[in-house]
Amino acid sequence: MNKNELIQQLSDRAGLGKNEAAKAVDGIFDIIAEALKAGDEVRLTGFGVFAVSERAGGKGRNPQTGEEITIKPSKQPRFRAGKQLKDSLNG
Repeated sequence: MNKNELIQQLSDRAGLGKNEAAKAVDGIFDIIAEALKAGDEVRLTGFGVFAVSERAGGKGRNPQTGEEITIKPSKQPRFRAGKQLKDSLNG
């Protein structure tokens, strides 16, 4: 399912116009992104948790040239599925 399909599903299920559904989906994505940028996690009970994890830097090698490179530390978004979501997939 892509974003447009998600918007269409929301529009159909909630009885919203397609533009309203698009604003709602974009709004949710923006709120989650802003919370993660601020270092917070977004916990949706029964669905899962969006969080930020730190990735350590280090040394690596360019596979084409073999040259040693420095990898900068970075932050990565993570999603941990909740129990109800896991159970619905396996039940």
